[in-house]
Formats: sequence, C-alpha cells, structure tokens
Amino acid sequence: MGVVYPNSKSLKLGVVLRRTRGATVWSKWAWKATSVLPGAPDASWKLMREEGDVAEFHATTLDAWLYVSDAEAYAHELQAQQPSVYVIMREPEADDDTDVPLNVLQVTFSPYEAQDYSDSGEEIVERVPMPPALHAWVAEFVAEHYVEEAFVKRRRDKLRMDRKQDGIGDARISQATDVYRAPRSLREAAE
Repeated sequence: MGVVYPNSKSLKLGVVLRRTRGATVWSKWAWKATSVLPGAPDASWKLMREEGDVAEFHATTLDAWLYVSDAEAYAHELQAQQPSVYVIMREPEADDDTDVPLNVLQVTFSPYEAQDYSDSGEEIVERVPMPPALHAWVAEFVAEHYVEEAFVKRRRDKLRMDRKQDGIGDARISQATDVYRAPRSLREAAE
C-alpha cells in the first residue's frame, strides 16, 4: 500500500476508457476517459464491452487519495455544477515496447492538482462525472477536515499627508543642492 499519511483516506478506483474510431487518417483511434468504478478490483486493459468500432476498457485500478491539505480543493469541486473526478494520463514514450495506448498515471478529486497537470502540457487530463457514492465519500471527508477561513479584508495604513517633507533623500546625508537637478554646465558636471 505504500506510505500512509495521517488523516488521509484512499479508495480503489477503476478507470474506464472508451475507444472510438479516429476522426482523421493520422489517428486510427480516439481514447477518452468515460467513468470511474469505486472499489473496483485490479485490472489491466480488460475489455468490458464492444459495439462495432466502439469499445470500453477497464484500463487500470488506482488508489485515489484524499489529503487534509487538499480539503479546500475538494470542497471547491463538490460545489461545482457537475462534480468530477480527474483522470491524468500520458501517451507512452516512442521507445516503450508496450501495447498500451495510454498510461493512466493518477486519479484526483482536486481541480487545483488537475490544473497543474494541464499546465505542463505533457499529460492528458480528463473530467469524469463523480458517481453519487463517491460524492458522498468525498463530502464526508470534507465535512470532517475542512474548516472555511473567514475572509478578512486588509485595511490600508492611514498615511498622514499633512506632514511637511524637508527635502529629498536621507536627512543624515548633507547635500548642498537638490540631488535630482540636472547639471548646468560641463564644469559643474565634473565637480
């Protein structure tokens, strides 16, 4: 199972990918993450159903983690119009000898983490609707660990404009004239 973090939870989550006929001559197949299966057993590209050119595969089963430090992100996702799970994938390297069309790297409930992966441009991030049972599990975690901080507006300092400024620059350094003036002649510039 690996490292266990305090106040964190994990759940086995199967990832379902749909294969359809590609839209161009250059791509034979198009792949899309369509759903997740909470509590799914381990699988490796198991064919679930096939109708004509469309096939759905249980690509893999991963541990989906909830961390206390990301509770705000989960709360934000639960408030979305369509709460989602984010599937992070990457195309295999050119020198990789596997027949796998996509490597499923991670499943996350955090829209912030998904955005970070999207920004890199190397990973494919897809939103998958969050099943009701999974929604309840995440909502329970958020209710237990997330405390919304009240917004406190920062107030400006009261700057006193009625005070007189005695010259420019540091008062400890004596200056005969204004430090920002332009020299009047070349001789004065050399001095």
